[in-house]
Amino acid sequence: MKPDLDEIDDKILALLMDNARLPVTSIAKSVGIARTTVIARIAALEKRGVIAGYGLKLNQKMVQPAVRAYVGLSVEARYAAGLIKYLQQLPETETLCAVSGAIDYMLTLRCSNTETLDKLLDQIGALDGVRQTSTSVILSKRIDRGAL
Repeated sequence: MKPDLDEIDDKILALLMDNARLPVTSIAKSVGIARTTVIARIAALEKRGVIAGYGLKLNQKMVQPAVRAYVGLSVEARYAAGLIKYLQQLPETETLCAVSGAIDYMLTLRCSNTETLDKLLDQIGALDGVRQTSTSVILSKRIDRGAL
């Protein structure tokens, strides 16, 4: 069920996604409503489950390996479960999403260097049922409103 959000809710959520610790007074000023209205709206968004929680976002440059890549995977359907199991046990696997279109899965890998990434891509490409891979190394994030 999709929640019914208005333009003010959308603005509040965008501000909180950029900085969940943004003071209510700053949100009120940016959105153009009273501080108490912001408090009430945030409480309502939490109660309705739109805001599922708050967390810590680490400085990726300080805590994550230097090389991250998106890998598109085309896989024979009968091998999908085995591939998922294999990727799940790899510490370099950050996310795996089933997607529509020409590829079946979009994988995000994080590695300490390009040599490790290269070896890992060779291993993944050699797995039973993997028909094709397509890799794009992430150079930089220009916008990051993603989940923790």
